[in-house]
Amino acid sequence: MEWMATATLSEFRNEPCADFSVPVNRQAMEAVLQKVRSQFGHEYQLRIAGDWIATGDKLISVNPSNPQEIVGLHHKATPELANRAVESAYAAFPQWSRTPAGERVRLVLEAARILRARKLEFDAWLVYEAGKTWVEAEADVAEAIDFCEYYAREMVRLSAPQPVVQLPGEHDEMIYIPLGVGVVIPPWNFPLAILAGMAAATLVTGNTAVIKPSSETPTVAAKFAEVLLDAGFPESCFTLLTGSGSAVGDVLVEHPKTRFIAFTGSRDVGLRINELAARHRPGQIWIKRVIAEMGGKDAIVVDANADVDKAVDGVLASAFGYQGQKCSACSRAIVDGKVYDQFVEKLSAKAKNIKVGPSDDPSNYMGPVISAGAQKTILQYIETGKREGRLAAGGDAAPEGGYFIPPTIIADVEPSARIFQEEIFGPVLAVTKARDFEHALALANDSQYGLTGAVFSNDPEHLRQAKESFHVGNLYFNRKCTGAMVGAHPFGGFNMSGTDSKAGGPDYLLLFLQAKSVAAKVG
Repeated sequence: MEWMATATLSEFRNEPCADFSVPVNRQAMEAVLQKVRSQFGHEYQLRIAGDWIATGDKLISVNPSNPQEIVGLHHKATPELANRAVESAYAAFPQWSRTPAGERVRLVLEAARILRARKLEFDAWLVYEAGKTWVEAEADVAEAIDFCEYYAREMVRLSAPQPVVQLPGEHDEMIYIPLGVGVVIPPWNFPLAILAGMAAATLVTGNTAVIKPSSETPTVAAKFAEVLLDAGFPESCFTLLTGSGSAVGDVLVEHPKTRFIAFTGSRDVGLRINELAARHRPGQIWIKRVIAEMGGKDAIVVDANADVDKAVDGVLASAFGYQGQKCSACSRAIVDGKVYDQFVEKLSAKAKNIKVGPSDDPSNYMGPVISAGAQKTILQYIETGKREGRLAAGGDAAPEGGYFIPPTIIADVEPSARIFQEEIFGPVLAVTKARDFEHALALANDSQYGLTGAVFSNDPEHLRQAKESFHVGNLYFNRKCTGAMVGAHPFGGFNMSGTDSKAGGPDYLLLFLQAKSVAAKVG
């Protein structure tokens, strides 16, 4: 606590994003892209407790804009190494958990400083490995910095004495203590921001971490591990373990010394993790905690009195930003019948003008989807959508050489349709006509998910109704349903969208801690 006693942190402010229309910023980014490209094909070994390990079985990460380009080669962990990683983290927990909170805060803030200094470099890795456009990559890195800065400040708050009632003749206190070994499983779509957020939350609260990154974006994760080491985190307090979920993921979740799992990804994987974690294992002395964010089927409601042009722009940005590969992306537009035809016409016209191509070219608004498998699945959904509704945009040829899919709009979709109910995770939007505002809200809630939603309306009573009954964790009025900002929009949803773990909010770190009450008789 000595460091925090002598240092006062400024009020949290979100990290600003660079404007690449400014020539000096654009030129700097172009130079860094060239520098990062020169590092393609590098080989990355595993590291457990300071030991570097080469298994010989390599995971090949490619550039989805040009799959012929190998971004990185990563040695895959075995089940035996997964067990070793948990055992190592368990052995390191006593010392790391006793590290003063102020020191842990200092290290997380140092990681934020390094990320800020290497911002364009991480932008470039995200462009090449995750297929993010410049703007989307910049927002990803800024959010990673925000998570580190915000959770550092939250740990300062939670490490201070907590307000409890003082009984006569006693000194009463409640303190927060760490849980143990955490398994951190981030997704490929925000491979830096969500990785940094879950890892920072795990480590700053005094837990040790075994981080299993997505097999689609292991290079970004390896670069973030460099940041943690450069910031001064002990080698023993975290392990980056690349490998397939089927080979090592279940081992990490089931290990009796794993205390909690922080996961972001698909519904099916999240449910499997929750099921595996719930089973008691021999030697396990706790009930494991699962912190899960599992996706959505997000809707934007367009009211009869809405500004249709603003609604069109909001839906386009929400549906096709990062190729629709966000759990917060709009995949259903539910439009009042009075403005439905006008909305669909304007939306389709604008969607047809969206430029698709390699993400390292800043003139492209959309880059590739993440993989050949994702491309195949999304194209199958588009074929289904053509049978379930009317193709209003898309369906034409995409650029060759990468995993490209043009923005696709299916109009006149019924609520029973697969493309209305199932998460697609790609640039496919279903548009459905509503009789009135109440019907639109009912359609929006007709989903097993409940992550994000938005309403475009100029009727205060309708907005009040939506605030009360639109069942999502993150609701937005007269703006897009993507782009949650750390601190301002704590992020997490209901139902099959996960455990409503509000990332970037004031209660998030409590999921990584447990409360201990201490009462001392005085006098």
